[in-house]
Amino acid sequence: MTYPPPRYHGVTGEKSALYRPADTPPEYIYPDNGTRIHHLATGASTGGLFGLYRWECGPGVTGPNPHFHRTISESFYILSGVMNIYNGEKWIEAEPGDWVHVPIGGIHGFKNRSGAPVSMLLHFSPGAPRESYFEGVAHVGEMTEQERIEFYSKHDNIWLD
Repeated sequence: MTYPPPRYHGVTGEKSALYRPADTPPEYIYPDNGTRIHHLATGASTGGLFGLYRWECGPGVTGPNPHFHRTISESFYILSGVMNIYNGEKWIEAEPGDWVHVPIGGIHGFKNRSGAPVSMLLHFSPGAPRESYFEGVAHVGEMTEQERIEFYSKHDNIWLD
């Protein structure tokens, strides 16, 4: 493996680091279960290279059933609690410090079945616009069947069910 081609061609570097203080409030809170989503780095802020989000799930909060993506990979890093993650073959209990990487096309899902809060990082590469997907999921129950099909298609979510 080699380094990719240069994307920056300057000779002096530039002052372009992004900073997000730890006490920044979440960008979105799910109204039905209180899950808090922090947009640490969006695809827009990273030039499309990746997206990084912190999810803080309350006890009893469930997540998506098995699905896959055709355009993005997804990784999970557990900060606290225990998250059940489907790895394409079986559900595993991911604990603090555990990391799960799902390549493009990899079947996966996640659910908080622990009865306790869970905090994790979700990393997407490349940096697709997942923010509108996260917010739209809260309203899927209000959509018609056709609207749901279009929503999931637009956001590259292919369900196995």
